[in-house]
Amino acid sequence: MTGATITASVPVLEPPGWALAERALFDLLDYAWRHFARVFTGPDGRLNYRHTLTSRDGVDDFYETFFNWPQLYLLGGADDLLAHTARHWEGVTAQLTELGMVKDEYERGYDWFHQGESLLLLYFLTMADPARWAARSVRFAELYADPAHGNYDPDRCIIRRPHNGSDPGRTGLFDGAHYPWLDQEARCYGFPLDWLVPDGAPEPERARDPRLTSQMATRMGTGDTAVNLAATGLVLNAWILTGEQRYRDWIEQYAGAWRQRAAANHRILPDNTGPDGVVGSLLDGRWYGGHYGWSWPHGWYSVGTAAAVAALAAATVTGDDTHLDLLRPALDTLTSHGKVMAFADSDSSLASKWHPQLAEAITTPTLLVPYRHSDGGWFDYNPMLAAIPMALWHHTHDPADRQRLEELREAAGYDWRTVRSFRSKEEAGHEEPWFAFLTGDNPGYPEKILAAAQAQVRHRLARIQAYRDADVSEADIHLWQQCNPVVTEALVQLTWGGPQVIYNGGLQQARVRYYDVARRRPGLPASVAALVSSIDPAATIVDLVNLDPEQDRTVIVQAGSFAEHAIEAVRYTACSDRSWIGSLYDYGHSEPMIIERHAEVRGPWLTILLPASTRIRLTLTLALRTRIPSYATPFDGAG
Repeated sequence: MTGATITASVPVLEPPGWALAERALFDLLDYAWRHFARVFTGPDGRLNYRHTLTSRDGVDDFYETFFNWPQLYLLGGADDLLAHTARHWEGVTAQLTELGMVKDEYERGYDWFHQGESLLLLYFLTMADPARWAARSVRFAELYADPAHGNYDPDRCIIRRPHNGSDPGRTGLFDGAHYPWLDQEARCYGFPLDWLVPDGAPEPERARDPRLTSQMATRMGTGDTAVNLAATGLVLNAWILTGEQRYRDWIEQYAGAWRQRAAANHRILPDNTGPDGVVGSLLDGRWYGGHYGWSWPHGWYSVGTAAAVAALAAATVTGDDTHLDLLRPALDTLTSHGKVMAFADSDSSLASKWHPQLAEAITTPTLLVPYRHSDGGWFDYNPMLAAIPMALWHHTHDPADRQRLEELREAAGYDWRTVRSFRSKEEAGHEEPWFAFLTGDNPGYPEKILAAAQAQVRHRLARIQAYRDADVSEADIHLWQQCNPVVTEALVQLTWGGPQVIYNGGLQQARVRYYDVARRRPGLPASVAALVSSIDPAATIVDLVNLDPEQDRTVIVQAGSFAEHAIEAVRYTACSDRSWIGSLYDYGHSEPMIIERHAEVRGPWLTILLPASTRIRLTLTLALRTRIPSYATPFDGAG
């Protein structure tokens, strides 16, 4: 059931620059992923790697390499991209099994900062082909939803240990004599349990350092940690697939328990519990100091993304947006402790992230917020991660959530409209100029971000050429991510009206998605470009352009990533008649007379017929989150 059907009639005489640039990016990406696969992967899809892995780290780096390839397919990438990406998942999974890192196709046991990164590839594969990936996705979710697997304690509402997964025998945080902490990492991030070695005391040898050996194992290697909240994304994926009540209940129970702990801690999310479920019971009462928590190594960079995944998951399954209060108080607390200073003068441990993103603005005084907290108070000042408040506002469209973004923009010393060409690990970071565009203050954003995306693809292609013969060692396994030429942030923002996925385990947000009727698959049809210029539920604006001068296209517009919204009605542009073509004896043409029409829809899907060289502007009235999220498609006969 595809709701109403509308035929576009406004001619494309001068194609919009953004539409041409968008289709050119699709074409370049199609070449780029094929080239990467030829250079860096083998016949069965595995990466070209012939060494061992000597620590628990590394699984994420293999999967992350391809994380946004099925996302590109969902946007409208090549038909064969999906099969190729599935082959890479299976090849890499076999490879990691041989390396002793994966058991039963799932990570044996590691932290959820990294597991969340690994799983994005699976989530997008499931979204693109739920029938093929449902069984695996549900089986993996059961590792947490079913207490029999040993990961979850339903009585205390905790995940039992920071390193968790498919192997209950993998306990603690390390397998050797001490936690594998490199000198450069220590210089950048410091040490866990820093109070055990007072300032000014001689640095112990690694094998004798209690912060990395016995005390770390005892105090940090068991009990729950806030980054485990990202496991809600895995269970949310199973709930969307099956609709089973127990997955909903698990998310509500687990996220709700952390929300209660935050409420008891002045509304700030703590980062640890002991095996008894009590905050600070292994850390002498400290609410901070847990593994990948507020003190070490990343603070908000890891805690904030996990909290966002869980808050959004709980709000999604329950329909109760008060679950977002797991996240909001922490955002506001960090902002209240902010300082105005130049990033170049800050104590940031994330300089490698922010230097490309801020560029020349690193010397401009701007609001920086603390990411970490220890016995000495708040420290490690950085710009606020705009992705988190942006994801929050996108979900709620609450004026208060928008106001938080407006206040961050007002406090910034640099212009949020500026588009810089960079590609972060998360393949994100342009939320600020996108927000300015959505609020009507950055009209040139579409063409600028598409140009920036082109530049990054071409830069990655140059890196592939430079390192094509490299013998990748264990220390170099980030090279594949750094060479991945697939960039999707611009297309996600412009065509779906959504933020890039929360990188450490989120599921995709979108105002709209598309299906190609002729190919009966998700994504924009060939030659069709889309632009979402407003995500206001009362007036979500979508422009569709068929650039093909000969072929008609039919596209279905879906409300939401998972058809969780309903299109109540649509206003759309139409050409009043064909007089603009002129008579047989006219050499020129007149401007088309554009009028606006209205149609009721009352469902998640709207079919648009796009004759050759036509365009249409849709102004959708959406009812947000009024439907149960589902992987059903308009071709399934459901709706």
